[in-house]
Amino acid sequence: MNMNFLRKLPIPNDIKAEFPLTEEMGRIKKERDTEIKRIISGESDKFLLIIGPCSADDKNSVLDYISRLRIMQDKVGDGILIIPRIYTNKPRTTGDGYKGMLHQPVPNEHPDMLKGIIAIRELHMCALRDCGFSCADEMLYPDNHRYLSDLLAYVAIGARSVENQQHRLTASGLNIPVGMKNPTEGDLMIMLNSVNAAQHPHKFIYRGWEVQSEGNPYAHAILRGYTDTTGEPLPNYHYEDLERLNEVYIKSGLNNPAVIIDTNHANSGKKHLEQIRIAKDVLHSRRANSDIRNLVKGLMVESYIEDGAQKVGENVYGKSITDPCLGWEKTERLIFDIAEGL
Repeated sequence: MNMNFLRKLPIPNDIKAEFPLTEEMGRIKKERDTEIKRIISGESDKFLLIIGPCSADDKNSVLDYISRLRIMQDKVGDGILIIPRIYTNKPRTTGDGYKGMLHQPVPNEHPDMLKGIIAIRELHMCALRDCGFSCADEMLYPDNHRYLSDLLAYVAIGARSVENQQHRLTASGLNIPVGMKNPTEGDLMIMLNSVNAAQHPHKFIYRGWEVQSEGNPYAHAILRGYTDTTGEPLPNYHYEDLERLNEVYIKSGLNNPAVIIDTNHANSGKKHLEQIRIAKDVLHSRRANSDIRNLVKGLMVESYIEDGAQKVGENVYGKSITDPCLGWEKTERLIFDIAEGL
């Protein structure tokens, strides 16, 4: 093999034993797990808001941001349940660039996977302990999920991973909601086939074990827009898109039909300010059609302390080093507008 084996990393159980949850943290996570599942299943009519930086690049600024979300949650909790995004590993289109805190706990330093594993666990633990938030992360590497499995409230499967067998089978063994994004070319059936696979039990190999999953009835869809054959971004959040998805979902016979609308990525053409308009457009569609209201369970928004994005090394506090994000002032206003528009 054309690779060097640098060192053996600790197994997830060893990392969990070194950095354990308190009884109170476990209680908070369990309560949030129950409430989020009730929203996905339709037992609760609260609205999910999965919101936060494109990538969690700095512990201090991410926790500062999440502490602000805590204040907002207390203000809008009657109608909205906030799940902060702490995305600690990032897919790269060409494979190059910043791959997230898991790889580089300090973005402009060399990768260190052991430090990265500890850093992402500590960050998720701080959010839960200090702010009462169990958070969302992307499952880019299925084998790494167990380092955070006792902390996460929500898992997203990205557009480039949604067709991958290991992602689908691993999702079938999780006991929290898993969102399956539509692939980059926009095929809804590929997305729903992934939801279907995740909702069924499977026997497969995971981390060197033969395992049997029970199936995850809370696996669901995420619409993130798509690109045409020329690479032009196109949206799929409009009223007609949601009507069509609802029809396909009903015919599929899947459990707990649900969709989260990603307001950035191809839906916005990565124009981060468009997220405000898109969020309001989706809320209008929900008010206009009860089927769409029942189907659309929430929004996914990329937001941080400062507007826009910067290059690695510029060191502007609370500004994204990957995709551009909404700044805090616009975020605060948007959350209030969502609460009023439900």
